[in-house]
Amino acid sequence: MGLQRRADLAGAAHLELVSGVVQLRPQDAMVEAMLRGWRAQQAARGLREDTVTPRERLVRRFLEHTNEYPWAWTPGHVDEWSLWLTSEKHLASSTIRSYQGSLRLFSEFLIDGRYGWAVACEDAFGTHPVAICHEWNTIAHLNDYEGRPEARPFTREEIQRFLDYADDQVERAVRAKRKGALAAYRDATLFKVIYGWGLRRTETSKLDVVDFGRNSKAPQFGRYGTLNVRYGKAKKGQSPRRRNVLSVMDWAVEAVADYVENVRPRFGCEDHPALWVTERGGRVKPTEINARFVAYRDALKLPKELTVHSARHAYVTHLTEDGVDRRFLQQQVGHENDSSTAIYTHVSDDFMNTMLHKALAPALAPTSADKDR
Repeated sequence: MGLQRRADLAGAAHLELVSGVVQLRPQDAMVEAMLRGWRAQQAARGLREDTVTPRERLVRRFLEHTNEYPWAWTPGHVDEWSLWLTSEKHLASSTIRSYQGSLRLFSEFLIDGRYGWAVACEDAFGTHPVAICHEWNTIAHLNDYEGRPEARPFTREEIQRFLDYADDQVERAVRAKRKGALAAYRDATLFKVIYGWGLRRTETSKLDVVDFGRNSKAPQFGRYGTLNVRYGKAKKGQSPRRRNVLSVMDWAVEAVADYVENVRPRFGCEDHPALWVTERGGRVKPTEINARFVAYRDALKLPKELTVHSARHAYVTHLTEDGVDRRFLQQQVGHENDSSTAIYTHVSDDFMNTMLHKALAPALAPTSADKDR
């Protein structure tokens, strides 16, 4: 019975291969059966479609790059491919490591004896798949943060300029009697929410009006005392992580309250749940947020290393400088580890000097003997 159960695992070769049928292109048929099997295996493990599909797409791209079938792949193919991704495509190390991880999973699935793909290849082609991803040809995860080193948070002056410019676009559209005044107001508020609650771009785009709620400890914020982020960054293959972010910036609360109560209804989308709606009745997408951000940043001639994510970094940095507890900030931004929050923090020289003076104060304080002299 145990052997029968192992043989009937989702994704097993005998479940995907059609017996007794002569294939015109047996190699291609084998590859498609392997990918179907891998998809079935991942689905049986409860992985989401939006995780499985990109993995399959990545394997197909590797197939095209090598121009070899999986039973002919070698570690050398991974070496060449990784070098190409680095030198030609200029991808980040974290991205390449993610690609290598997907390729490793597919390779391990093929050589796992429980699924029977190695035997099927041996019978059909006289050879079989081997492990192709090893310690020496893949990138290790050594750092908590692997973003571009030039990336940084907004300074206080920069974020103020950016938000002021976004507000100016509303006034310009109103004066010119342009149709885009509502969209400009929406976008100005959207950027204030990203900074005011320390959100990621995708988290922001998926907010609904009902995600705001009251906080009994901060009654002054009314129905905007807390924000339920339902689409936080997910771990690989898992569902998005939820978190509640407490409101801490009163000006940001005032901005979003004015938008929800006085501006959003004018879009005519009363039945749409989204906080950020378009003039055509849809939900604002992350790519649209990024496009508007880049347009404003470049118009202000701000450094190109500033991204939408820089506002989230600035949220952590500026509140740290204001003396907010880091454990609280870790919960606010949804980091599992304090080290990740620390990497987000780029405090100013003035703040560092103030902390230095506080740290040295006990050592430099005059002793009783000094006072007696």
